[in-house]
Amino acid sequence: MVHSADIVTHLNSEQLDAGLDHIRQSPADSGQLLMIVRRPDIDQREVLADGALDVDVGLVGDTWMDRGSASTPDGSSNPEAQITIINSRALDLMARSEDRWQLSGDQLVVDMDITMENLPTGTQLSIGSAVVEISEKPHTGCVKFADRFGNDALRFVSTPLGRDLRLRGVNTRVVQSGTIRKGDTVAKV
Repeated sequence: MVHSADIVTHLNSEQLDAGLDHIRQSPADSGQLLMIVRRPDIDQREVLADGALDVDVGLVGDTWMDRGSASTPDGSSNPEAQITIINSRALDLMARSEDRWQLSGDQLVVDMDITMENLPTGTQLSIGSAVVEISEKPHTGCVKFADRFGNDALRFVSTPLGRDLRLRGVNTRVVQSGTIRKGDTVAKV
């Protein structure tokens, strides 16, 4: 049975646009890791206090490697999309509550400016003792994203401005294995 308290009202385009100024105030050079989410199976999420990033498997215990990718010729996992990172301010606006952040499907939620201008392809970020590198492959919204956050949210992240700001997040690959913890500093290398 669904209770009225369990129903989430999605924001409309005007409400989402009104949140852009807050998103743009994200720290540019050094931010904070606010959530680590492991996906042990399809549509399952585990919020972690700490985790291990590995150059071969991404977030240890996540199913990234098993999922494969339509963007590779043989359907194997795309190493340019090992770890997805999303801006916490953008996610909070769309999700409406931190309790719903893990639904985005991104493994790392950060309070940092992840725009194309601030973090061009090839930029490296240190997180704990690990280092990730921003990939060229764009991170885009999908039907599941629209189901969870609304059609207007999908349109919001898919506009040219939304793509420049990387409101849907950014793909990265692990270039140095290491341990990460909620609260760690995320900084440009």
